Amino acid sequence: MDILNKEAWEQKALIKAGALSVSELMQETLARIELVNPKVNALVNILNKEACEKLTSADCPLGGALGGVPMAIKDLANVKGFKTTEGSPLYSERVARKDDQMVARLRAAGALFIGKTNTPEFGLGSNTFNPVYGKTKNPYDLTRTCGGSSGGAAVALATRMLSISDGSDMMGSLRNPAAWNNVYGMRPTWGLVPPEPSGEIFLSQLSTLGPMARSPKDLALLLDVQANHFDNKSDVSQSKSFSNFTAQPRMKGIKIGWLGDWGGTLTFEDGLLDLAQKALNEMSSLGAIIHDLKAPFAMNDIWASWCDLRAWQITNGLRDIYEDIEKREYLKPEAVWEIENGFSLSGQDIYDAALKKSKWYNSASELFEKFDLLVLPSTQVWPFDLAEIYPVSIKN
Repeated sequence: MDILNKEAWEQKALIKAGALSVSELMQETLARIELVNPKVNALVNILNKEACEKLTSADCPLGGALGGVPMAIKDLANVKGFKTTEGSPLYSERVARKDDQMVARLRAAGALFIGKTNTPEFGLGSNTFNPVYGKTKNPYDLTRTCGGSSGGAAVALATRMLSISDGSDMMGSLRNPAAWNNVYGMRPTWGLVPPEPSGEIFLSQLSTLGPMARSPKDLALLLDVQANHFDNKSDVSQSKSFSNFTAQPRMKGIKIGWLGDWGGTLTFEDGLLDLAQKALNEMSSLGAIIHDLKAPFAMNDIWASWCDLRAWQITNGLRDIYEDIEKREYLKPEAVWEIENGFSLSGQDIYDAALKKSKWYNSASELFEKFDLLVLPSTQVWPFDLAEIYPVSIKN
C-alpha cells in the first residue's frame, strides 16, 4: 500500500532507478483494486490478472514519461481492445478498434491500460451512474455521490487504486468530482489537449479533455503528455513543459480576484463559502494578494448562453439516436430534455448565445490583465444523496 500512496512521478522515478519493478507496482495496484473497487465501483471493464501481468512483460516504453504507471481511461474515450460504452446500453458491447489520439499519446508515454473509469450516461450529470455499470460511490461516505462526470476517475485516485487519471469537462466534470473526492482536476484551455479529429470541431468547443491527480505536480506531468508539447493538429498546443510551473511553486505577490457568490447571484449550501474563505486565508498567509470583486458580468447572460449552447451541442451529438424511435427509449430523460431544447433553438438563438459568450470572454480577458487568478468555489452544494439524480434546489 505504501507504494500506492506515492504520486505517479515518484513511482516513475523509483522504476527508473530500479528500486521498483513494473510488475511489483502492477501487483500492488491489482490487490488494491480487488480490495476497494467492489465497495465504490469506480473502475469498470477491468482486465483480468493474467492480462495485466502480460502488460508488464511486454515491450513497455519505460523511458517514457509514464513508463510502467497503470491507468484506466474514462469510459467516453476509445482504448483499443476495450469496450467504450459511454454508460449507454446501446453501446454496452462496443469494442474500440483503435486508440483515440489522447489515449495513443498516453500509451506511447508508457502508460499501462488496465480498465476504464465509470461515467454517467454520455457524460451527462454530476452523479456518476448508468444502466451499464451502475453507481459509483463517494469513498468518504458511501451514501453520497462522488460527482461527475469524471466520477470514477476521481474515486480511483482518492482510494489509491490509481495515481493519475484522465477526464473530460464540459461544465465541471473534471473539477466537481475532484472537489468531492479531495483530489485535483484541471480543465485546460480548449484545444490544449486536442479533441479527437473526427466529426464537427469548429463549433463544438464546450467540452475538453484534461488531467486528474492527487497533486499539482502529477497534473502537470499528465498534461504534458496529453498536450504532447507541440502538435501540428492543434494550433493551441505548445512546446513549454507544464512541469516547469510546479518546479518552484510560489504564492507571494500573486494577485487573486475572489468572485465568491458573484455579487449575491449564486446560492451556496451552508459552509461552502466558509471553507473557500479558509483556503483564501491560507493563500494570503503565503503572500498572495486577495481582492474581493463584485459581479463582473451578468450571470443571467452567462447562464442563458450556456444552456442554449449546451443543448445545441448535445442535440447534434445525440440526434441520430433520438431520431431512431427504437433507440430513443434508451436515452435517459435528461438527455431527451436537452435534445428537445436544442431542436427548439433557431439560428438567431445560437448567434445570440455565442455573442453573450464572446462578451463574457472579453470581460474575463480584461480581468486577467489585472489579476493572475480568478477564484470561485468549485461547487455550490456538498455531495448529495446517492439516490438523487441531481439537486433540484439549493436552500429553497
